[in-house]
Amino acid sequence: MDELDLKKLENRVDDLIKTIERLQSENKTLRDSTTHLQNERTRLIEKTELARSRVEAMIGRLKAIENDG
Repeated sequence: MDELDLKKLENRVDDLIKTIERLQSENKTLRDSTTHLQNERTRLIEKTELARSRVEAMIGRLKAIENDG
């Protein structure tokens, strides 16, 4: 291997290291985003369940009023 080949190899290794670092950073960003979206989904499901429960309770009260009246 001559000096030129070593320099090319060194440049290629440097490029690969930069690519690995970039991909690791992107991967962390995606994991953080996924965690945030999962938490948001859970929160929205809970909110939807609460709203459904309240609507069902209101319907029950309305039916009770209708039957009494």
